[in-house]
Amino acid sequence: MDLCFLSASEIVDKIKKNEISAVQVAKSLIQRINLLEKKVKAFIYFDKEYFLKKAKDSDDWRLSGKSLGPLHGLPVAIKDIFKTKDMPTYFGTSIRENYLEEEESDVTKLLIKAGAIIMGKTVTTELAYFDAGKTTNPHDYLRTPGGSSSGSAAAVAAYMVPISIGTQTAGSVIRPASYCGITAIKPTYGIISRKGCLQQSFLLDQIGIFSRNIEDLSMCSSILSKDNINNDLKIKEPKFIFLKTSKWDNIEKEAKKLFENFINKISKNIIKIENPKFLEKAYDYQKIIQETDMAHNFSYFYEKYKEKIGKKLIEAINRGLNYKAKEYAIAVENMNLIYNQLTDTLGNFDSIITPATTGFAPKGLDFTGSPEFCSIWTYLGMPTINLPLIQNSERLPLGIQLVGRKYDDKNLLKNANWLFKKHKIN
Repeated sequence: MDLCFLSASEIVDKIKKNEISAVQVAKSLIQRINLLEKKVKAFIYFDKEYFLKKAKDSDDWRLSGKSLGPLHGLPVAIKDIFKTKDMPTYFGTSIRENYLEEEESDVTKLLIKAGAIIMGKTVTTELAYFDAGKTTNPHDYLRTPGGSSSGSAAAVAAYMVPISIGTQTAGSVIRPASYCGITAIKPTYGIISRKGCLQQSFLLDQIGIFSRNIEDLSMCSSILSKDNINNDLKIKEPKFIFLKTSKWDNIEKEAKKLFENFINKISKNIIKIENPKFLEKAYDYQKIIQETDMAHNFSYFYEKYKEKIGKKLIEAINRGLNYKAKEYAIAVENMNLIYNQLTDTLGNFDSIITPATTGFAPKGLDFTGSPEFCSIWTYLGMPTINLPLIQNSERLPLGIQLVGRKYDDKNLLKNANWLFKKHKIN
């Protein structure tokens, strides 16, 4: 059995039962990385000797009879905006070359405390915005993997790591998960600590998790979440609301047809709602907050290294510098107002279902795709999950996005598990 193809849950279970070792898992993943990394380019930092040493330490701990953490021996890759002591943190920019941190991020600490092995740092777009990194899409090396969590998504999709960590400020978890054909969760705003992670926007930044099934998302979420959102994932047959926003017409023709076919397939579980008008301004509000906060948080890079950072980043910061204080205040004020309108309008729904992206991964590596089907849910702080339930004749994946109420991540995971198990592509 090739251990690189095991899920995170399977790896943890087999290690605890002494059926496999952490070193065996590490060697299998290293072999996979050696095979594909030159094409996928998912890692900005990976040291196989370090990885093997940490795996051996993990095995020695287990064999000594000491108590094991819930993720003991599990390799995890983390996005290159989380601070780590043992590995450099670049933030996706050459400005911070070989920058070692004295303090680790809370996410890093929690994973290590649970027994996980931080196996490497994955590529991000520059300062987690739109200027692309080197990573390609494992389904087609000439297509983007999405951004900004590009390496985190691609590494999981290519079976180079069973689970990885990313972030989302607009669509940077759900979009790459859709393009790369894997599961991902962006939990409710604030329930995973962002301390020690690059801050783009305090009001919008949210931690996300990539894997290849819902059990793994649930397992890792329970370790990182303040609200312990792990559960048994069992649920009665759910009811979904298919929400057509004003962005519906922006979906590519083939993707729209395949998405509509999927909706028809689960029609008995669907209630349809057309374009609630109160949602329309949410797209602009999200952009105003993101770009204004970037202008503030990235002022050091902008003022000192303006000639060295990317064009898209400069353009966004320039827009952020020109918004009026009143525009920002209105955008912030409407976060809760629009969320309350939405939940009142939709009533007693289990989950909202929408497209995850405007279509399949775009060709070329410079454009990481549009976040427009994700950004309003990020703005509202609602938990979202990507499910790889659609593919075209070329076997390119397309994500189904589920959206839940704030702080109801447990039920969202249950609904996602029901849909994923029932309609998973073999």
